[in-house]
Amino acid sequence: MTDDQPAEVSEAHIDDAVIDRTADRFDVDAAEIRNVLVVLYGDLLGRHSEYEADHDYVTVDETRAYRVPSSVWDELAEEFDLDDDVADAVEHAHTEQARLAFEDAVGVDERFADDDSGIVVGIDTAEEF
Repeated sequence: MTDDQPAEVSEAHIDDAVIDRTADRFDVDAAEIRNVLVVLYGDLLGRHSEYEADHDYVTVDETRAYRVPSSVWDELAEEFDLDDDVADAVEHAHTEQARLAFEDAVGVDERFADDDSGIVVGIDTAEEF
């Protein structure tokens, strides 16, 4: 893909390039990461109000990115009974995508600390109001 082409975004609002880099880094199959992302995505859609109330967030290109403590991911991994490698990979993919969103957000000066994690979830028109 050349730089002038838009990145493809997966069904879970994570760029394909982020998923591919994550798969390489964690030695987890990219298809497995995508499958878990889609399953989690359905649940995360219903948690916007919870995350908005307690965490910093930005909205970029119909995607909301939250900066959360890693304990949020510990709870998600336990709730969905994810293997450690898969849980680490999925958390990393979300965190990398959230970092990119915070960097792209206009008027946001705050950046992620080393111990911050991220969650990204698409928004629909009703959630914007």
